Amino acid sequence: MPTQRYLLLQRSERGGDVERPSPAQMQEMYAAFNAWKETFKAEIVEMGGRRKGGGKVLTASGVKDGPFVELKEIVGGYMIVEAESYERALEIAAGCPGLVRTGSTCEVREIVSP
Repeated sequence: MPTQRYLLLQRSERGGDVERPSPAQMQEMYAAFNAWKETFKAEIVEMGGRRKGGGKVLTASGVKDGPFVELKEIVGGYMIVEAESYERALEIAAGCPGLVRTGSTCEVREIVSP
């Protein structure tokens, strides 16, 4: 069956009322995340990873430090999955344990191949 690649962007709210998990809760989340990765290992092409703070912005006039805007939510990481349909990619994303935290989301976007 033909497959398509999808980009999963993990986002979370920044600051505010978002409570940081305890060390025990972090261990539970890591265990759940590892179980999720094992369940969908055939579809996960690249785990990506968390992004590091800061960055650079490239424009026609050169490179500048960035980002420049105040963010209400931040991209915490990304993954690339292969699935036979958009619906299947959504099912994979819905199982991601990172979504259990208040304010967390996972954006799913189809990657268009040349």
